[in-house]
Amino acid sequence: MPFPITSVRSSYPALADGHAYLDGAAGTQTPQSVIDAIAGAYRSGLGNVGGAFAASHRSGAIVDACRQAIADLVGGHPDGVILGPNMTTLTYRLARALVGPGDEVVLSRLDHDANVRPWVQTGASVRWAEVDPVTGELPVEQYATLITERTRLVALTAASNVLGTRPDVAAIAALAHRAGALTYVDGVHATPHGPVDVRELGADFYATSAYKWSGPHVGAVVADPALLETIRPDKLAPAPDTVPDRFETGTTAVADLAGVTAAVDHLANLVPGTGTGTGGRCERLIASMAAAERHELELFQVLAEGLETLPRVTLYGKPARRTATAYFTVAGHTPRQVAEHLAGLGVNVWNGHNYAWELTAALGIRDSGGAVRAGLVHYNDRSDVDRLLEGVASLRSR
Repeated sequence: MPFPITSVRSSYPALADGHAYLDGAAGTQTPQSVIDAIAGAYRSGLGNVGGAFAASHRSGAIVDACRQAIADLVGGHPDGVILGPNMTTLTYRLARALVGPGDEVVLSRLDHDANVRPWVQTGASVRWAEVDPVTGELPVEQYATLITERTRLVALTAASNVLGTRPDVAAIAALAHRAGALTYVDGVHATPHGPVDVRELGADFYATSAYKWSGPHVGAVVADPALLETIRPDKLAPAPDTVPDRFETGTTAVADLAGVTAAVDHLANLVPGTGTGTGGRCERLIASMAAAERHELELFQVLAEGLETLPRVTLYGKPARRTATAYFTVAGHTPRQVAEHLAGLGVNVWNGHNYAWELTAALGIRDSGGAVRAGLVHYNDRSDVDRLLEGVASLRSR
């Protein structure tokens, strides 16, 4: 069945402005159902969780529904879903709770800095997994020597936010677990681009951000509740000591959590035949996200082949498994100049290092402005790709 791109696009009000939104790797647009859910939560009347009155009960139900929705999306347990403002904040919090001076961690140069600097700044001893600068791959073999009996934790990404590389997380996690180490997997860029099962990945902690998959700015880390019971983070004395609440600081943005649940439901219902009356939400998510991934990769093949045919364009990374994310430069123009030219044509792309701090250094382009990033998501269509290619071609000939 062809991916229903017309109906998918019609659910996103922002797309009506006529721009080609190829900036999804930095954050997606939101469908009407998410906007309505957030507005509806505010209209209903909310209160802090734990009160004796109806508005508080409504908030508690929204929080519970959000935990269940995220658990369904990535294959976790709702009692192991830690909520917060974003992945970076949550990772800093967990890093302080998990490791410290005297511990050893294994980090990767492929990762977004949000899964690097929080671990470095704990004072732990760091061992680095290197990236192949030509292919963009993260070779598994190196982890056999990097992980030792002293390793407390292995942090790695499930997909590079600039090259799209999908490393073999399960194989690396198996090596970590064999040595008694924990795994912290950054799934922020991976989650929007296909089905996810944290158990199959071997992720002890799996981080994701709803604004990358059509939701509001909410982050989550998913773990086994039994594992969370063994961890004692810093917290305020009167704050709840139960799991996962003890990992969450401050007042929750409850209305946004209603939007998260709506975003998961939206993803589960992308494809006809996987609607609300057909199978459970987990089953529908697997089918919808697999269809979305196929759609994205078909478009990406056109995008990548088109860029490679243009003279003076360098496309970085050729990983065997990837998300539909292109990272490229155009000789004679800075990445910012390329992005500004495309913006003038109504094509939205990002430029720079995109917080892939270690990776852009390994590629030798961090100090020269990084590169241009174009990321496809499920609401992009062939016209978006064609406009990007035409825009880059016109820049070349100008």
